[in-house]
Amino acid sequence: QCNLTGNWTNDLGSNMTINELNSKGEFNGSYHTAVKATNNEIKVSPLQGYQHVKDQCKNATFGFTVNWNFSDSITVFTGQCFVNNSKEVLKTMWLLRSHVNSLEDDWKATR
Repeated sequence: QCNLTGNWTNDLGSNMTINELNSKGEFNGSYHTAVKATNNEIKVSPLQGYQHVKDQCKNATFGFTVNWNFSDSITVFTGQCFVNNSKEVLKTMWLLRSHVNSLEDDWKATR
């Protein structure tokens, strides 16, 4: 069974810490990205999420949101935890929304 709790590092060098899940599958933690599209100083940012806990499936699905402390954007991640050769692996997809000043600029706000 996969356990999200702990420290994680992705292929690009970003670090994430997920604190203990509660009985409803809720968790919080922090994310320190190694990737940026800003000149601002990178800061550790809070995350809040959920793991699907029904029937305690082996390869649980999860999702979380990171509220970036150094920019006016938010990223949502969704994924699944797998055990591969006794090693836990998180596979995720993400969507980032940046602030724009007008409805006309909405097209460039999401990556």
